[in-house]
Amino acid sequence: MSYAGHVRAILSLGLPLIGGHVAQMAIGITDTVMLGWYGVAPLAAVTLGHSYFFVFFMLGSGFALAVMPLVSAASARGDEVAIRRSTRMGLWLSLAFALVIMPVMWWSQTILSALGQEPELAADVAQYLRIAGWGLVPALLVMVIKSYLAALERTQVVLWITLMAAVANGIVNYALIFGNWGAPELGLQGAAIASVTTQFISLLAIIAYARRALPHHDLFRRIWRPDWEVLGSVFRLGLPIGLTTVSEVSLFAATAFMMGWIGTVPLAAHGIVITVSGATFMVHLGLSNAATIRAGNAFGRGDRAHMRRGAIAVCALSLVMVALTVAAFLGIPEPIVGLFLEADAPARAEVIALGVTLLAVAALFQLVDGAQVIALGLLRGVQDTTVPMIIAIFAYWAVGLPAAYVLGFTFGFGAVGLWFGLVFGLAGAGIILMLRFWRHSIRTVGRAPA
Repeated sequence: MSYAGHVRAILSLGLPLIGGHVAQMAIGITDTVMLGWYGVAPLAAVTLGHSYFFVFFMLGSGFALAVMPLVSAASARGDEVAIRRSTRMGLWLSLAFALVIMPVMWWSQTILSALGQEPELAADVAQYLRIAGWGLVPALLVMVIKSYLAALERTQVVLWITLMAAVANGIVNYALIFGNWGAPELGLQGAAIASVTTQFISLLAIIAYARRALPHHDLFRRIWRPDWEVLGSVFRLGLPIGLTTVSEVSLFAATAFMMGWIGTVPLAAHGIVITVSGATFMVHLGLSNAATIRAGNAFGRGDRAHMRRGAIAVCALSLVMVALTVAAFLGIPEPIVGLFLEADAPARAEVIALGVTLLAVAALFQLVDGAQVIALGLLRGVQDTTVPMIIAIFAYWAVGLPAAYVLGFTFGFGAVGLWFGLVFGLAGAGIILMLRFWRHSIRTVGRAPA
C-alpha cells in the first residue's frame, strides 16, 4: 500500500475515533463550562475532581486498551475465539478494578486534605466524587467494548454512541446544575449525577449494538465463566498500559494539586487550559488508537513493510494537527479562554490573563505530546508495553514533575513554571519512545505473535 493509501486508511479508521474521543472529552468540557458559569469555586472543584477521577480511570483503562491490539491481531489471523476470549477477560478485569477503587472515591476528602488541599475545596471535590465515582464502573466497561469494536474497524458506531452520550450529559447538566425545567438546583452534585447517568446510557447502547451487529462473537454467553489463561495475558499486557497512561495523567493531576497550592484563580485558569489542550490531544489519541489497530493487524500478519509505511503516515498526520493547534493557541487565545467564563464573573480578568499565558506554553508542548502518544500507540500494536512503561514513568516523574516543582516554586515562576515542567517531561517521553519503536520494536514484526 502506498503512503497515500495509508493516509486514507488511517483517516477512515481514525477520524471516527478522533470524533469519539472529542465527544468523550466534551462531557468533561460541558461540566467545566457550565460549572464555570455557575461559579469559580465549583469550577476549581470540578477541575480537581476530574483530575482525581481520571487518574484511576486511566489506570483501569489499561485492560480495555490491551483488548485493542489483541483483538486486532486475532482478527488478522481470523481467530474469532481469541477475539471473544480477550474481550471477555478485558470486561472481567475492568469491572474488578472499578469495584476495588470505589472506596478511594468515597474517602476522597480525607485523601485530598492529606495532600495539602484547602478544606473547603477538598469538601467540594468529595461532594462531586462520591456521586461521579460510581460512573467508573460503566465507563471502563464501555471502554472495553469500544476497544473491541474499534479493533474490528467498527469505529463509526463508537463515534455515534459517544456523541449521544455527550448530548445527554449536556441536557442533564443544564437541568440539574442550574435547576432548569423544574429540576432541583444541585450545582456540583448535578454535574456528577449527569456524568453517571451518561455513562450508564452509553453502556446499555454499546452492549445492544455489539449483540445485534456481531452475534456470532457471542460475547456475553456464559460471561461469568473464568478464562484464566487469557485473563493472565490481558493482565500482563494491560497493566503496563494502565501504569503508562496513569503516569502521564497523574503528572497532570499532580500539577493540578500544585496549582491548588498557589490559589483558586491559577487552578481555574489551569482547568480551562488543560481542558482545551486535552481536547486537541484527543486528535492525537485517536490517531494513536488507529496506529495501534493497524500496527496490530500488521503484527498479526507479520508484515513489516506495511507497519513501517503506516507508522510514517500516522506521524505525518499528527504533525499536521500540531501545526493547526499551535496556530489557534497563539492566534486566538483570549476568545478560547473567555468561552469558559461568564462575562460578569468576579475573577474573569485574572483568569483570562493567566489562561492566555498558559495557553501559549501549551502550544509549545503540542509537538512532544503528540509524538509520545503516537509512539505509544505504535508500540502497543506490536504488544511492546513493559519497557515503554518504564520509559514513561521515568520521563514524567523523574524529569517532568521535579522540573515543574523547581520552576514553579523554587525559581518562583508559579503557574507558568509548572507548565514548563510538563513540557520537559513530555519531551523526554516523546523522544525516547520514538527511538524505542524505530530502533527496536518494529523489528519484532514478522515474528509469531504471543
